[in-house]
Amino acid sequence: MNEGTASAAPVAAGAPSSVLPPPNTGPLDAETIIATATAYLNPEKMGTRKSGQVAAAIVTDRGDLFGGVCIDVPCSMGYCAEAGAIGAMLVAKQSQIAQVVAVIVDESGIVSVLPPCGRCREFMYQVNDKNLAAQVFLGLDSVTTLDELLPARWN
Repeated sequence: MNEGTASAAPVAAGAPSSVLPPPNTGPLDAETIIATATAYLNPEKMGTRKSGQVAAAIVTDRGDLFGGVCIDVPCSMGYCAEAGAIGAMLVAKQSQIAQVVAVIVDESGIVSVLPPCGRCREFMYQVNDKNLAAQVFLGLDSVTTLDELLPARWN
């Protein structure tokens, strides 16, 4: 999962879910997409399991917005927030990502942006090879492409 990444970039506290952009929103600026992902955060402890401490927001090439949260379980069957958002995107019969961001909230409530893990980078590429052009937000002042984060691809 995305938890524990040393390169997480701190951001301001998130927006309440009542201020989420509408579903067909078009490209978002860094502040808005980060606030949107932050609004999806929903940390939940389920015994020894947890979910929702990492959230992701994806904007597709059609301008539609999808969110997801991570699910951490001890037997490796969980998944990252990006995978949850990608699943929702695929349900809507879309596969091309224009923008993506993931955020994590720690035990003290501090929210940070984190890059997608290697599995998620490869997953986004495997879902649609055009996703290499997707903007990946790494902070308020930092954006790159999936192509730059995934120089060596699995074939």
